[in-house]
Amino acid sequence: MNIYVGNLNYKVKEDDLKTVFEDYGQVESVKVITDKMSGRSKGFGFIEMQNDDEARTAIEALHESEYEGRKMIVNEARPPREFNDR
Repeated sequence: MNIYVGNLNYKVKEDDLKTVFEDYGQVESVKVITDKMSGRSKGFGFIEMQNDDEARTAIEALHESEYEGRKMIVNEARPPREFNDR
């Protein structure tokens, strides 16, 4: 399952996020989204967990929990929107 994590403190690194989610199961990948020009975090990222049950447990436990001074938004990631040619 791909998990969206938002409202992150800009100081949070991928290894930090991985550590938080590993308490709930095996983490396949972590990506904190950064600005291409500045390299600074945009305050959100994605976690991929192989086991859907573990992922759901992590979502339930971590959604709106405080981490590094901010309440995280944690939910299942939605697929990217399709762009219609007009």
